[in-house]
Parts: sequence; C-alpha cells; structure tokens
Amino acid sequence: MLVDDESGSIFYLPAFAQAATAGRWFEALHDEVPWRTQRRRMYDRDVDVPRLIASYRLAGVELPGALAEAALRIVEATQTPFNSAGLNLYRDGQDSVAPHNDHLYEIVACHPIALLSLGATRRMTIRSKTSGGEAGRERRRSFDLDLEAGSLLLMSYETQLHYDHGIPKTRAAVGPRISVALRVRPETLERDGG
Repeated sequence: MLVDDESGSIFYLPAFAQAATAGRWFEALHDEVPWRTQRRRMYDRDVDVPRLIASYRLAGVELPGALAEAALRIVEATQTPFNSAGLNLYRDGQDSVAPHNDHLYEIVACHPIALLSLGATRRMTIRSKTSGGEAGRERRRSFDLDLEAGSLLLMSYETQLHYDHGIPKTRAAVGPRISVALRVRPETLERDGG
C-alpha cells in the first residue's frame, strides 16, 4: 500500500499475473488490437499523443480474448464492476503520458481505477497536487514506481482529487509496454461510446 488515508488509497501488486500469462496477454494485445494515433489540443496547437491508444466497452461487444481474460480476472480480484478499458501502447522510451488525473465526470464515485502493466517495465510518477499537513508544512508526496509486467495498480476515486500520475519519457533503451486501464464509467458515457 503506497497511500491509505483521507487522500485516498493507492495499492501496487507486482505479481498480479504470472510472467507467462502477462507475456501471452502482451503478445496477443500487441498483435490483435487495432491501435490508433490521436491528436490533442495543447497550448493552443494540435499535437500528436506520444503513444498509441485503443478503447473498449467491456459488455455487449466482442473483445480480444486476452483483454476479456485479463478484465475478468481483475473484476473478480477487485470485486469492481468495471465497464470500460483504455489501452495505451508505449512503443519505446520516447512514448509517454504527461502528469494528469482522471476527470471525475468520466468515472463513477466509490470505484477504483485498475491499471494492468504488460511488456517492458516503465516508471510511473505519482505526485500529490498540494502540500499536506498543517499550513502546508509537509512536503508534497512523490512516488516513482517501476510498473513491472503483470503488475496491477489500484487507485481509489479519491486519489484523482489529490494526485497526478504519469509515465515520463526516458532515454534508457526500453521495449514496448501496454497499459490496460479499467474504469467504471457513468452509464451516459457508456452509451455515447466513452
């Protein structure tokens, strides 16, 4: 447990899936998912998102077998009714995601976000948004967490209010990594393709 207080809970389980299973899931998702590029508006200009993405609803559609298997295992282990999967393919160390938190209107309160890591190990930074303690005397919390293949990271809903998380670029030679982020989305977003 990295965090367990009024700011929420963050729990890291390094060996959620055995190495052989994690490797099989990685290969299948890498080869079968229709990965796409995306552009976003940042700082008054459109830029390429520095990774490939895919998304799925978990009910009512045919999922890639590895995704269905992994999602079912996570749902059973967490007892959370996840209904959405967002996948990111980090091709090398230059692919990244800037520090951010999930938009609260896009997730249902009281449910965690689950992040399954497959492929190469990448470092995630988790930082509190403000200083804690009386009159801000405590330093901001900061964690650097190496997300290993087959690991599961659970972040409570409340952490999205208090922490940012991201995968920074690295100059180190790293292989590809896939993250599978499971969320409980509001029904309206599910109907609209959230």
